[in-house]
Amino acid sequence: MRENFDYIVVGGGSAGCVTAARLVADFGARVLLLEAGGRDRHPLMKMPAAFVKLLDGGRYVTRHETTVQDQLGGRVHVIPQAKVLGGGSTVNGMVYMRGRPSDYDEWGAVTGSNSGWNYSEILPHFRKQEDNNRFFNEAHGHGGPLKVSDVRYTCETSRIFVKSLQAMGFPYNPDFNSGEQRGVGWMQTTIGDGKRSNATKAFLSAVEGDSRLVVRTNARAMGLIFEGSRAVGIDYEGPSGRATAYASTEVILTAGAYVTPKLLMLSGIGPAEHLRQHGIDVRVDSPGVGNNLQDHHEVPVISQALPGYGYHHDDTGLKMIMNGLQYLLFGTGPVNSIGCDVCAYVDPERAPNDQAGREPTLQFYCIPAVYLDRDVTPLPDVPGVTLHSCLARPKARGSVQLRSADPRAMPLVNPNYLGHPEDMRISIAGLRFAREVFKTAPMAEIATRELLPGPDVTSDEALAAHCRRTVKTNYHPVGTCRMGREDDPMAVLTPDLKVKGVEGLRVFDASFFPNLVCGNTNAPVMAAADRAVDIMMGRP
Repeated sequence: MRENFDYIVVGGGSAGCVTAARLVADFGARVLLLEAGGRDRHPLMKMPAAFVKLLDGGRYVTRHETTVQDQLGGRVHVIPQAKVLGGGSTVNGMVYMRGRPSDYDEWGAVTGSNSGWNYSEILPHFRKQEDNNRFFNEAHGHGGPLKVSDVRYTCETSRIFVKSLQAMGFPYNPDFNSGEQRGVGWMQTTIGDGKRSNATKAFLSAVEGDSRLVVRTNARAMGLIFEGSRAVGIDYEGPSGRATAYASTEVILTAGAYVTPKLLMLSGIGPAEHLRQHGIDVRVDSPGVGNNLQDHHEVPVISQALPGYGYHHDDTGLKMIMNGLQYLLFGTGPVNSIGCDVCAYVDPERAPNDQAGREPTLQFYCIPAVYLDRDVTPLPDVPGVTLHSCLARPKARGSVQLRSADPRAMPLVNPNYLGHPEDMRISIAGLRFAREVFKTAPMAEIATRELLPGPDVTSDEALAAHCRRTVKTNYHPVGTCRMGREDDPMAVLTPDLKVKGVEGLRVFDASFFPNLVCGNTNAPVMAAADRAVDIMMGRP
């Protein structure tokens, strides 16, 4: 029997949950939501501090191995991406950060006047979704489905970081989402009452009992079904084998910046030469598919800390058991922590008194522990502080390509970290800035010795080598099916997110972002999906 729906949403992550919920609740549509992973029922998914365990591997993430990074001396990164209902919002670090207004005004400039993507047009969607426990003003909402709150538990090292940046002359910023990012302060989180507020709980749960919504988990999309030039359905593989489903109105891709371009290419939409190399018939020669990949990436300076500072061994042995009991019985303690709860937005190449009117080039994190990527030589097992310099808007662009025409094959991901000279220059400046923070009281009073890169590593060349050895992802890939003007040959999508060259097919996930926003991407993905639904349905 042929399964028919009004809409099929492919990918049950942050964007997919928002999209499916809106279509059912506000428009009465019959919707099929497909998710390659399982349900978000594991108890660790509710506990803020447990996200580290979720990202570390297992069945809730797909571990994408990158292509060999020649610019990094041949390193191969492993980049986890969520494979579970709720997507990144189920396994991420729960930071609620929107970026700056100019990020979205750039979207508007790229897509043309009256496209609907300026900051003033997306801000109402942030406010509408939000139930903020501290702010209710022109920038923030209260009473929405997404819980946004200050962290319940912080450690002294985080407070020391804030005080040290202030001592250096940087202003305290009480709200990074107010439209002004500069300064140092505490990040808000998608946590409510000590539990993660993911896209499933915030948006999808309100309609999961509605007969018009069908959610299929453990269902891998294999390819799009076309009738002529119109996308009419999806071929997928579920627990019971291969199946097909059909959409009378639209198919919407929300599978993420790695898998959405893969699905388009498997279906004949992409760079013609690349498709032919894999024996795929070209439906639309769209050279932008898979290109323009952007991802936040960061480099560390790590210092040993005095005993008793930070989270050293809080997640092991008896300490872990005691912390878990404290959380379960009283809702208090370190399990409420997200590990990294403070940051600063800075330009490390300018003095603190010369930051006004300048857009920050770094999101500068403090992690109260020794924290490194897997392929970096381990450091001593001691209390520590890691200061990460994360490029706010990297210049380098990477790509996503097909490994083969087999839908089960992982895509080839080339993030091209530090592939632009400006990215390397700013990263080196960030390392020097981190050292200044470690020299400034009160941080200087707890940081005992530099562990990485080491006090003898001082020249630009040596610091660049350190960057190449240690740079890591911040898990924010975007841009691989970007939107743009109709006459832009590299734009995969029109401003209303229709896939150019076909009908009945749109993209609502981070793939469509023309550029990275200056901050964590989960909140922008959810707000942008909400905006995308309004644009599709003809709402102003």
